[in-house]
Amino acid sequence: MSTDNEALNVEVEVEVRSPDTAVVTVGGELDLDSATLLHHHLVNQLHHGRRHLVLDLAALDFMDSMGLNVLLRATREARQVSGNLYVAAPTPAVSRLLELTGLSATSPVYATVADALAATAEAPAAPQGQ
Repeated sequence: MSTDNEALNVEVEVEVRSPDTAVVTVGGELDLDSATLLHHHLVNQLHHGRRHLVLDLAALDFMDSMGLNVLLRATREARQVSGNLYVAAPTPAVSRLLELTGLSATSPVYATVADALAATAEAPAAPQGQ
């Protein structure tokens, strides 16, 4: 599934890697205008049983406080289903923002998508009934 919305200057692509893991790639600008679109994609994946969300930020040029808010909300929502949000490959500017705001201390940040996927494989299994 892929969404390209030039009016919002953001591109979101979702790749389902396993029944409980999806890689969500975000490119462009994550701001007030585009944050809702990303949140929709993340919640949709959780709704469909994917509790581990790898967020590939390698092509993200800009993120403001609304983008940070989406990451915080998605982290909380994934943890409610015994999962997590794994941030992968942030650009230097986005990485700095994650460090300054403390988000990197609450959500795991990985240098590559492959590293993040390896971490999801090591995550505890979901409790029975989920």
